[in-house]
Amino acid sequence: MNQYSIFAQAIVAISIFYVWTFRFHNVEKEFNQFGLSTLIRSTVGASKIALSTLLFAGIWYSELVLIPSLLIAFLMVSAQYFHLKAGNPWIKRVPSLVLLLLCLFIAAVSKELI
Repeated sequence: MNQYSIFAQAIVAISIFYVWTFRFHNVEKEFNQFGLSTLIRSTVGASKIALSTLLFAGIWYSELVLIPSLLIAFLMVSAQYFHLKAGNPWIKRVPSLVLLLLCLFIAAVSKELI
């Protein structure tokens, strides 16, 4: 694991934790705007917290990195889809796009593609 990947892992994990705890009111508004249920929101939130915890633990245990980074990337692609479907402006799509790119970078480093 290189230092850039470790930094990216920390950024992704901390960002997800921050959004799903301290900015949860925004998450609620967005999921309501997207027409998604509370069950889906709770499932996505629990998944993101669990995956970001694994990603953070992957700083010390590199074998934990690949699958969580790819699953978070999938969730970020889903976020992009729902933002586009809702007609949200570009600025609302930037955070999930950045996290998507970071997760793909982390996965590529994990598989020693870069």
